[in-house]
Parts: sequence; structure tokens; C-alpha cells
Amino acid sequence: MSRAEQPSRRTLLAAAVTAAVAGGAGPVLAAGGASAAGRAIPGRPIDHRSWTTYTDWRGGTDRGTRAVAGVRPGLIIGEAAGTTDYTDPHTGTTSRWEYATWTSPVHRPAVPATEAVASWNARTPAGTWIQTELQGTYSDGTATPWYVMGRWAAGDQDIRRTSVDGQTDGRSSIWTDTFSIDDPASGLRLASYRLRLTLYRRPGLQATPTVWRLGAMGSDIPDRFTVPASTPAIARELAVPRYSQEIHKGQYPEYDNGGEAWCSPTSSQMIIEYWGDRLSPEQLAWVDPSYADPQVCHAARYTYDYQYGGCGNWPFNAAYAATFPDLQGVVTRLASLTELETLIAAGIPAMTSQSFLKSELTGAGYGTSGHLMTVIGFTADGDVIANDPASPDDAAVRRVYLRREFENIWLRTKRYNASGKVASGTGGVCYLYFPARPTPRQRAALAAVGVR
Repeated sequence: MSRAEQPSRRTLLAAAVTAAVAGGAGPVLAAGGASAAGRAIPGRPIDHRSWTTYTDWRGGTDRGTRAVAGVRPGLIIGEAAGTTDYTDPHTGTTSRWEYATWTSPVHRPAVPATEAVASWNARTPAGTWIQTELQGTYSDGTATPWYVMGRWAAGDQDIRRTSVDGQTDGRSSIWTDTFSIDDPASGLRLASYRLRLTLYRRPGLQATPTVWRLGAMGSDIPDRFTVPASTPAIARELAVPRYSQEIHKGQYPEYDNGGEAWCSPTSSQMIIEYWGDRLSPEQLAWVDPSYADPQVCHAARYTYDYQYGGCGNWPFNAAYAATFPDLQGVVTRLASLTELETLIAAGIPAMTSQSFLKSELTGAGYGTSGHLMTVIGFTADGDVIANDPASPDDAAVRRVYLRREFENIWLRTKRYNASGKVASGTGGVCYLYFPARPTPRQRAALAAVGVR
């Protein structure tokens, strides 16, 4: 319910995926996943690569950036490479900025991709912002353009955070936050890519953006209306706060009017608070004091994509989560409910993106062309326990959804909409928010689903 799915946003592919359940007390691994040591297992159609360490930052090509060590290594402006003017398309204001750039080494995904989504974690003090770009090589050896994957700031006073529409070379396109091969049936794939960061600050300012994580998820998900059934492996429920998006209907039209448009920031805020992070009264002072759960309003404001006109930009939500102390956020895909169980077993909830008819998810009471909810556990029968923000109030947010129905609506790439026409599904997209310093068990669970 965050947005109507754009027809080309979730491409329809023609590969096969396998998933198997491994028992035992440790993290459950799906076939085609990755081991806790981070070794790729052939067959998993999802590849996630992030740059996070001091060695990673030293390994790229810099023009004015500098790697910094410490508990949370990052990238900052050392000495600006130059200045440039930027006209904000949403305010019409032209300002001059110092900038520095960092370009990652080329990454070749384990599976050539039809889609890729970048995500990043950064701090942007007043007077600073960042831009993330992706440039790749197709499987035929030709190159893509440099595509802008997002222009982002934690605040909204210097620039308006924005995706960039209209980017295409006739073979691939950017759909809000997603790189997509235009015609996957042609066999064309993204064989490799590199990411470029540009860090900006006002001339003469000593403050700098700091980027702690930069990465992308590339995938080649099967073209399918149904997915293989998985076998329940664990029963556990995490104590995640419950917030309804619906009680905000009509609030803040400038941030897409609350209600069903706010499933993504509402879900994000639930997990942020699960990890112990809270907004201060000073941070919430701008919110109308008559509104309940003002932190949800805050999340909507600071995830809002001014080009898309909504709060459902996936990497903007992950970046918002990482503005809280000691949190990281990534956008990825999972290959099965088994992988989701691995995370729950380690205490890590996940936000899943799905679309479905009212008749396809028993107990939901609605249909949607795109909706985020928070998976917090599994029952003894293996059914999914979700904090579903599309609920009339906070007390009604906890739901139990039938396992087979949930896994199908989440993992499929094709579906029939209410008009009987073929529409797209998200193919297992999720947000993962987790500590900056995960426990060994959390690290193993994340590695098992390809996130390091």
C-alpha cells in the first residue's frame, strides 16, 4: 500500500530457484545461500555486496575523499576535488557545493542480474549531502551509463532528497530506486557494476558527510506465479513495537497524506524502536501535539522522496534507519521463508514488500498493489507473525498469516490483479535493520542470507 507497483519495476525473469531447509540449532541455510563464513553457494539468484571496512574504503578510487578507521570505519571529504552548482528540482534553488568522489572496485555478482538496488548508511550534518550512482557492464560487454540511484540527506533543509526519473539507455532503466533490464527475455544481464559516491558540502564548511556502508543487491529472480512450499523450522516471536499507519490518515499532505501511504516509514519505525532507538522530544517538536505516535510522522517526513512523491523509496528507508546511533540498514531480497526464519532465530526482524488481492491473504481484510509489513516471528505451526501497519489502530497491528499464502505473495514475481490482468510481484524484497556491531549469532544469520 506504499505505492502502485510500476509495471517495469519488478521484471519478470526465466530462471529457477531452489530452497531447502537445514535443521539444527544454528542458523538455517537455504540452498543457494551463503555460509556463515561468507562463501557463496552456487544457485542462489541474489547477490549482495557492501563496502563497510577500512580496507574496503581504501580499496576504491578516490578524488578528495579519505577513509577513516575506528569502530565504525567510513568515508569523508578530505580535500575537496572541486566545486559545482546544483539546482534543486523541487525548490528551484541553485547552490554551489564542494565535492569529493569515491568509486568502488568493479564487482561481478555471483549471478548476473536483471535488477539491482543500491543502499547506503551515512551521516549528513547540516550543509552536506550525498549522491549514489551505479555504472555496469552488460553480459555482451557493453557498458551502461552512470545512473543516479539517489540524492540523499538526512534532513530536508539543504536539498530535497530525491530519486531521478527518466534515466534509460534503451536497454536498462531506473525505476525510482531500482536498476532494471528492460527486456530480460532477451538474455541481457548486468554482469558487473561499480558504485560511485559523491560527497557534497557548502564551500568553506568544515563539516563532512560520513558514509559507513555502501552496497547493492543484484538479483535474477524466476518468473513465477507460485513458489515452492517451505517447511517450518522454528517458532519464535520478537517483541517489536506495534504502530498503525491508518491512524495517521490525512496527516501531513506534504508527505503523502498519511494513512495507507505510510506503510514503509511505519514499519521502519517499529524496527528502529525494537533495537532501542527513540526520538527525543526536541526531534518531535515539529509534529502536531494532538497526533498519536508522532515518531511515525517523523519517519514519514525523513524518508519522503520528493520526486517519487511518497515515503516508499526503499534505500531512503534503510538510510533513515541508519541515522540512529549504532544501526545499519540494507535493502535486499531473501530467497525463502527459511532464510527469514534464520534471521528471526537470531533476533532480527525484517520488513517485507508484497502485493496481493484481498482473497489471497486470509485475515488481512484488504488487497494492495504494494505494501510493507514487519515480520516478527513464526508460530509453532510455521505461520507468519507480522506487525501489519495496515490495521485500524495500534492494538490490531499484530497478525498471524498462513505460511503458504504469505510466502507466495511475497516471493512471487507475477500475479493477477483485481482486473484479472497480469501484474508484478516483488520477488522477496525486504529491508533489514540490525546493530552496527552485531553479535556473532547475528553476523552468522546475516551472512547466511548474503549480507555482510
